[in-house]
Amino acid sequence: LCRVYKKTSGNESIALYLGKRDFVDHVESVDIVDGVIKVDPAELEGRKVWVYLACAFRYGSDDLDVIGLSFRKDIWVKRMQIYPVVGTNPANTPMQEALLKKCGDQGHPFTFTIDTNLPCSVGLQPAPEDAGKSCGVDYEVKAYIAKEADDPDEKISKKDTCRLIIRKIQFAPGKVGAGPKADISKNFMMSDKPVHLEASIEKELYFHGDPIPVNVKINNETTKVVKKIKITVEQTTEVLLYQSDKYSKTVLTEEFAEEIKGESTLEKTFTVIPLLSNNKEKRGLAVDGRLKDEDTNLASTTIIRPGMDKGMQGIMVSYKIKVNLLVSSGGLLGGLTDLHLISSPAGLSDTSHPDN
Repeated sequence: LCRVYKKTSGNESIALYLGKRDFVDHVESVDIVDGVIKVDPAELEGRKVWVYLACAFRYGSDDLDVIGLSFRKDIWVKRMQIYPVVGTNPANTPMQEALLKKCGDQGHPFTFTIDTNLPCSVGLQPAPEDAGKSCGVDYEVKAYIAKEADDPDEKISKKDTCRLIIRKIQFAPGKVGAGPKADISKNFMMSDKPVHLEASIEKELYFHGDPIPVNVKINNETTKVVKKIKITVEQTTEVLLYQSDKYSKTVLTEEFAEEIKGESTLEKTFTVIPLLSNNKEKRGLAVDGRLKDEDTNLASTTIIRPGMDKGMQGIMVSYKIKVNLLVSSGGLLGGLTDLHLISSPAGLSDTSHPDN
């Protein structure tokens, strides 16, 4: 156990312990959320200790809550009683055994299983001048002291709670299919023959930060000259919960000075790497869930499995590669091909994150 994430309540009666904060969606299953709550019963005053795991969609900052409105919608919530202990718990995981050694006799383990149809952690990038938490989907583990698990009439003091934000991260499926291909032809004025463009990528899925080779084939049957090749990567974001909102933003644009004269061909591979570091100023860009001020990536592609409710995803993300040709006195010729970006194994290693 390299790192322990701990959060203590204001009255120090309870403390939440986790061994990691990144939980991977393997498509068929999701890593279990296993942790420990340390309970000092001296000041409980007959109340109980509970813990919940919630997936929620945030569509406004906390500081906007000035008229009693909630800018957070729970998508999925699970609760369990920690103290006094009720029933029997499943066998402790190795992670819980390590955490219990730190907590001693006051430690109580808990385990949650995240449904596979729930969305991954994703947020909409705020503008540099924006303050507070950004809109998006997040997961929260919260321990609290209360008489009942969820009584709307019972007010729970902040000093009786402790919480940690965690992330559900989309990981690549085991089988990766062949890459998509798109082709287009266009006839230009004063020319009876077309320009043919074909664009393809070798596989349908790439990890964040991977170079993406784009194969371009051009057959210029006209007498015009192709002066330039322009490749763009577009991210399309669809916000599903609070309204029907769909928009696209360009996350990469590169131009290549390749001249293809009339009645000639070109077959060449161009490499592009879309990165969030080149898009820090773009408000509304979808990014993977963020822990405090830690760096993150462009949002991973949303993988929809058969039978899944799209409305449960909150925010859906997809990518396309667009190839345009600039033809002399003829304008533009372009084609689109799909692209999937997914969190890489290297991006899932545990590192030191400040507590949220």
